[in-house]
Amino acid sequence: MKTRITELLGTRYPIIQGGMMWVGRAELAAAVSNAGGFGILTALTQPTPEDLVKEIARCRNMTDQPFGVNLTILPSAKPPPYEAYLDAALDSGIKVLETAGNNPKEFIAKAKARGVKIIHKCTAVRHALSAERNGVDAISIDGMECAGHPGEDQIGCLMLFAIAAKKVKIPLIASGGIADGATMAAAFALGIEGVNMGTRFCATVEAPIHDHIKQLLVKASERDTNLIFRTLHNTGRVLKTPVSDEVVAIENRPGGAKFEDIQHLVSGAKGRVALETGDEKVGLIWAGQSVGLIDDIPTCAELIERMVGECRELLAQAGRRAS
Repeated sequence: MKTRITELLGTRYPIIQGGMMWVGRAELAAAVSNAGGFGILTALTQPTPEDLVKEIARCRNMTDQPFGVNLTILPSAKPPPYEAYLDAALDSGIKVLETAGNNPKEFIAKAKARGVKIIHKCTAVRHALSAERNGVDAISIDGMECAGHPGEDQIGCLMLFAIAAKKVKIPLIASGGIADGATMAAAFALGIEGVNMGTRFCATVEAPIHDHIKQLLVKASERDTNLIFRTLHNTGRVLKTPVSDEVVAIENRPGGAKFEDIQHLVSGAKGRVALETGDEKVGLIWAGQSVGLIDDIPTCAELIERMVGECRELLAQAGRRAS
């Protein structure tokens, strides 16, 4: 497949692995890149910038294909050393950076000066247009169905992708609700030039998470996610588990809830334990509504080849029906 996204990334297929906390490690990123997609290491999964340098080197030992680094920049009382992580990626020769959250202009300028391409993740068309003006190279546009933080506008993928494709001039990547060739074909029909998948790549052989969590994703339907943090205006979509059920119950109490009321349930460290031990009662498991489309645990290569074949066939069928 050839689109502006494959040309930007230097890949065979316009399929990108999302930068997922605790999951975006060398094993998964290399497998996706070796299969013709674009793997992404998650910078903040690594304890320090020095560890990120080591993880990039480890990934290079596992693939000779292009891969990138995700750097999510969020406001925090004790923020991590974002610029040091950026420097670690740049000094390691990374050529594509996926950013999310805030996107400081000085970080863009610094990366651009080193010849780095920037994909910025947005949950609204207005944010995509702002990022385009600030000089990013591509937009990953995130619909309400996605795992993680879909924003507060509650716009589903169908409308968001179509409207973004009408207004944004730089290449667009569909994120949220993508898990197979049919959803990929639908995104392409709306004017999108690449797809980003997080939840679907979690249910692959190479994903560095416990098999029990992968089985939960296979068994889940599209109704088995919870929206948390809605009352705090920081909505997040996670798998429906005892932990996320409790968070929703606390938020829905009369009088509402403060973050302190749920902090003990939602810590990132507990989420990591859940992914690594397979105990869904320990912490949050982030997942999108695309779990409803997951019914097996293939290798990344099997998944990507199957998706590409399905996408091509479905687009051809649609063309025949419309002729």
